[in-house]
This record gives sequence, structure tokens and C-alpha cells, in this order.
Amino acid sequence: MSPFRSHMDQALAEARAAADRDEVPVGAVVVAADGRVVAAAGNRTRELSDPTAHAEILALRAACSAAGSERLPGFDLYVTLEPCAMCASAIGQARIARLYYGAADPKSGGVAHGAQVFRHPQSHHVPEIYDGIGASEAEALLRAFFAGRR
Repeated sequence: MSPFRSHMDQALAEARAAADRDEVPVGAVVVAADGRVVAAAGNRTRELSDPTAHAEILALRAACSAAGSERLPGFDLYVTLEPCAMCASAIGQARIARLYYGAADPKSGGVAHGAQVFRHPQSHHVPEIYDGIGASEAEALLRAFFAGRR
């Protein structure tokens, strides 16, 4: 199994755990340059009553704390769903080197859809972006979660 897939599998496990907590199933994993996972998180917006407690934000906070810095150059972020504009901005501010995401989010995405944060000249940093890794599993988790609410 490729390291890309292994890291996305860990993000998918975080998404499943989020769904088990009745959170939107999104998971994120931050990986150091040596391939070591330094932080992992799933959505916790409901649990924490915090609209910013997206998986990406929580994982970035934990990784920055572990690194002792607000910047994470050389680190990669794996997330199961295309980051929203808020998360994309945080990814840029953290100077993440590479962003890998699974499912596209045409409604609320901020990378390839919607705000397209990294295409703006005001973006301080643009990571390398790779999409579609684990997309079918991420999409299935999201479909199952929202089907139960409609």
C-alpha cells in the first residue's frame, strides 16, 4: 500500500469516528516530511459547540503545537473532503507543503470549488494540491451520514 493511501486511510478512520460522534464525517491527518503522522482529527463542531472545529483546523492546531510553531513547511495534510474556504485559508497560513483530499465539495469547497482560496493573489502560500485519493470511500461516508438525516 502506498504511503499516500495509508495516510488517507487514517483520515478516513478519523471521519468514521466523527460519524460515530454524530459529526459530519470528515477526517484529517498531518504528516511530517519523514512520513510520521504528527496529528489526526475528525470534525468536532457539535461536540465543542464551535463552528471552527473542522477536522483540518483541529489537526493543524495539534500539529503546530507538536512542532512548536505556527508554520508547518514540509508537512502534508490529508483530508477526506475538499477543505472549505476557512480551512483552505488556515492551510495556507500554516504553509502546508502538500494538500491531499478525497471527495470534492462542489457546494462548500474552497479549493477547486466556491472561493478557490489558493487562486487569489492575496493567498500567502499555495500548497501542491492532489485530489481524489480515497474519494469513493469519503463520498460513501458522507452519503450514508446525510441519508440518515433527510
